[in-house]
Amino acid sequence: MTELVLPNDTNTLNNLMGGRMMHLMDIAAAIAAQRHSNRIVVTASVDNVSFREGIRLGNVVTLEAKVTRAFSSSMEVHIDVWAEDIPSGTKVKSNEAYFTFVAVDQSGRPIDVPEAVAETEEEIRHYDGALRRRQLRLVLGGRMKPQEANELKALFDME
Repeated sequence: MTELVLPNDTNTLNNLMGGRMMHLMDIAAAIAAQRHSNRIVVTASVDNVSFREGIRLGNVVTLEAKVTRAFSSSMEVHIDVWAEDIPSGTKVKSNEAYFTFVAVDQSGRPIDVPEAVAETEEEIRHYDGALRRRQLRLVLGGRMKPQEANELKALFDME
């Protein structure tokens, strides 16, 4: 997804507002999840959105979203955000995050989604880490007991 940063999108320092960036990230990630599942999807969670570089008025913002892993009805989507200053020819990675979406039927009930197949080295890296990130989300959200998070325990050799 590509957007041009216009004056209405910026704060008083002429930087893209963080809330506007998160809005764009949510849209790009939702499109990736809908394409993967061919279903209506709803945002379930957002992990640690990092703002590394400011995005200036007039920059072109490119958002790259990809489903990294699918569980029964949920999908993790990784988003990279790039800011490009066309006149200077510079392009920097400014943000990244993981979003989780749940596919739902017409009544709003969760529905199964197809498996995500990792092929490239980068896809395999994201896929392999997805279960740990999922368990962390569930523990922090109070939906899983820490002692049940086997993938997380393995990171710390906890027994």
